[in-house]
Amino acid sequence: MPGEPRPARPHCIVVINDDTDFLTLMSDLLTDVEGYDVKICREGNHAYQFVKDQQPDLVILDIRIEGQDVGWAILECLTLDPATHPIPLIVCSAAIRELQAHHELLDQYGIDVLTKPFDLDTLLEKVAEGLDRGTRQYHLPGG
Repeated sequence: MPGEPRPARPHCIVVINDDTDFLTLMSDLLTDVEGYDVKICREGNHAYQFVKDQQPDLVILDIRIEGQDVGWAILECLTLDPATHPIPLIVCSAAIRELQAHHELLDQYGIDVLTKPFDLDTLLEKVAEGLDRGTRQYHLPGG
């Protein structure tokens, strides 16, 4: 009926990873348990355009995709493009040395890090924080 409030759409989260077990876990947890709309991208060479097309509320990105460190290139594209820069990012990776080596850059861009293996409660906490950061960015006065 006109005038009735429409239900809010669930937050959309893009997960970029090529590990089937990881994707199943993320999809089950974030969709079935938390009610988010999860979109999966398994191929690093399509990930940047996929995010541009989907315009999600949050991106969870692995650094190593298809045995290569293509996540850094994806990350660079997403942070430099004005169309995708406001989208909060969580880098989720077992490549701890690489994450430590890029710590300053990740901090500079406000990118959260979740090292594998991780606690599910920590994941959900970081997802909620990322979504909150994104909501605040989209509603900044004059922005």
